[in-house]
Amino acid sequence: SPGELRRAGNEEFRRGQYGPAAALYTRALQQLEGSGDAAAAAEERSVLLANRAACHLKDGACSLCVADCSSALELVPFGMKPLLRRAAAYEALERYALAYVDYKTALQVDCSVQAAHDGVNRMTKALLEKDGVNWRQKLPPIPTVPVSAQTRWSVPSPGAPGANAPPASAPRGKPDQTAAGMERARALKEEGNELVKKGNHKKAVEKYTESLKLNQECATYTNRALCYLTLQQYKEAAQDCTEALKLDPKNVKALYRRAQAFKELKDYKSSIADIKSLLKTEPKNTAALRLLQELNRA
Repeated sequence: SPGELRRAGNEEFRRGQYGPAAALYTRALQQLEGSGDAAAAAEERSVLLANRAACHLKDGACSLCVADCSSALELVPFGMKPLLRRAAAYEALERYALAYVDYKTALQVDCSVQAAHDGVNRMTKALLEKDGVNWRQKLPPIPTVPVSAQTRWSVPSPGAPGANAPPASAPRGKPDQTAAGMERARALKEEGNELVKKGNHKKAVEKYTESLKLNQECATYTNRALCYLTLQQYKEAAQDCTEALKLDPKNVKALYRRAQAFKELKDYKSSIADIKSLLKTEPKNTAALRLLQELNRA
């Protein structure tokens, strides 16, 4: 049966036998051709195509991987595995804009997928180098993921193929817990802000860190980045700004503070790029204009 063939394929795949695994998935797909239940078959075929795509990716057959992922996504839109595999194949083919769109789409489906965050960061860097600061204007449109396809809180049914249980933190409990968590996060952030005013940046970092465990908020990241700058922990400052920019790509504070951190790390090229992005949003930002002058002299 297709199910047995798929399990056998998974077994070969685990042993690193990607060719034989792909052949088994192909046979399973052929058997499904004639089967009656269209909806169930679409789900099953989508999984088999995504699995076969993984074999192609491992074997370096990136164009075949893209084709299988695209077919899988036509059957079941916004599937995480085909999105990530197609993104990886596009990346290997140096089609960075298409990879960027797939990684961004995957993040809309589930914002906790680290591989998608990392992919977005790599593609941003590659596109910045390839197309300059206006790289975003050359992107194909990023599809809007309907709420029904956002898997942040949904638990896959136990029988679902490849149903890895979601991380323990994903399904939030009762809504009031979350509200309490948010409230606690806000209180901790305020405590951090008070400590900054007193000049106690080290202690403020601890408060912001506790707050971020409960709620990843842009302002908390940029506040902690400011503390790290003061403490001369420039790598950490840059990292926090990057996290903030994932949440709000045009955030002026995050761009400015990351530019400051990059300057201290002597990465002048990245620093200038951040200031130029910032000036697109606020052309008259005097602090940014001043920093750009310093950088041009650096």
